[in-house]
Amino acid sequence: MPTIVPVVLCGGSGTRLWPRSRSAKPKPFIPLLGEQTLYQATLQRCSDRRLFARPLVVIGEKHLEFAKPQAADIAPDAQFVVEPMGRNTAPAIALAALALDKDDIMLVCPSDHHIVDRQAFEAAAEAAADLASRDWLVAFGIEATAPETGYGYIRRGEALGGGHHVHSFVEKPDLETALGFLAQGGYAWNGGIFAFRAGHFLSELARHRPAMAKAATAAFDSRAAGSEDFRPDPNHFAAITPESVDYAIMENTDRAAMVDVSMGWSDIGNWDALLQQRKTPGDDNVVVGPGEIIGAQGAMIDSDGPHVTLIGADNIVVVVDREDILVTNRNAVQRVGEASRCKNQ
Repeated sequence: MPTIVPVVLCGGSGTRLWPRSRSAKPKPFIPLLGEQTLYQATLQRCSDRRLFARPLVVIGEKHLEFAKPQAADIAPDAQFVVEPMGRNTAPAIALAALALDKDDIMLVCPSDHHIVDRQAFEAAAEAAADLASRDWLVAFGIEATAPETGYGYIRRGEALGGGHHVHSFVEKPDLETALGFLAQGGYAWNGGIFAFRAGHFLSELARHRPAMAKAATAAFDSRAAGSEDFRPDPNHFAAITPESVDYAIMENTDRAAMVDVSMGWSDIGNWDALLQQRKTPGDDNVVVGPGEIIGAQGAMIDSDGPHVTLIGADNIVVVVDREDILVTNRNAVQRVGEASRCKNQ
């Protein structure tokens, strides 16, 4: 089995979980499910050094103050690539690939996802690494258990030893289309978890996005000397046009593969997704902090201070964080990022 290097991507502002998550301290670094943060849970899943090598964390400067202390007890051997500015996932992965040996297998993991079944995750990682070692670019195809309209989908192609060819990547669908995907079968959620051989990823990047590959290489080669972290040159990196790995590579390559996995996955992408993970089989409501729910179903209170009482209002989420209060219907949680205060904090 080739060396599997967890590449943990820490990016984004987390505005869909405002006001608890803010640009200054986004959702990977706050404890939303239990005592660990989502970032710490990601490192914990990859902590078996019989299977995984020391992790490589790609992160912006302003969040290092959270990432390093939170990694200390779980992955004290973690290395950090400090991006001068955000340029989306393709350039971030390119920097990680440049920091590794060409034959290392990169297991690219977002830092803010929740996974229940660690054994299933590890099994999928091993299957993906085997394919990646044969120069397939591998996506995790996560079992679609509901007609989600907030996720992209992967259409499964013909069988490939240990996985499948990718027939196509599908944009976030409307509800009718998503229902059709579930009825038809053959579709999985695209959770943004990938496995690549580092050298092959860089060659595919040079093939499909030569300007990005050139600028990323120049930024890495001109990195700051004498730092314990990899600190790419900001001038070269700023020249890169931001683009996701899906658009830059996965939708263009003829070497896209997928491994199927059912592992209790959620991207915790909004307050409704968090409610779904927090609720228990015996109670459809969730109360975190001081509060009570009376005569309502499918509601959540999350307060860091004032006692909140919610009466007779189904499917409502109330969040209190310091001086900010959010009240939203669960059907509207995707719009939380539109709040003007999200953009200013």
